[in-house]
Amino acid sequence: MPYDPMLVQPMREELTRLGVNELRTAADVDAFLAEKNGTTLLVVNSVCGCAAGQARPGVRLALQSEVKPDRVGTVFAGQDLEATAQARNYFAQFPPSSPSLVLMKDGEVVHFVPRHAIEGRDAMSLANDLVAAFQKFCKTTAAR
Repeated sequence: MPYDPMLVQPMREELTRLGVNELRTAADVDAFLAEKNGTTLLVVNSVCGCAAGQARPGVRLALQSEVKPDRVGTVFAGQDLEATAQARNYFAQFPPSSPSLVLMKDGEVVHFVPRHAIEGRDAMSLANDLVAAFQKFCKTTAAR
């Protein structure tokens, strides 16, 4: 049973205010991930405390970096069930985890952060890890 949309809306907006593309249907996910060139960060959002305290703030901090993915999207586990299931098909080699962060390059997963690697950390350390992955796999904004 999905969460109450009113409860979830502020949690959605925490990412969409940053310009993150909200993917609410399976078709949205397929259209977003159809672009294979470049880099994509996909955030599997959720209502849990580690999403609120570490994942969403960590993504916000990481996206302030000079080097970042070409595209950033999000699905909301527990709310947009079809979209989340479809997104997970693109990284089925990893067990379902929410929240989680998936960095893809040219359509292939190059970095995956599951819930257990988010829990118990602070947002800054998560952001630092994301920025290191961005620097390894993404072009600089100046090169775009």
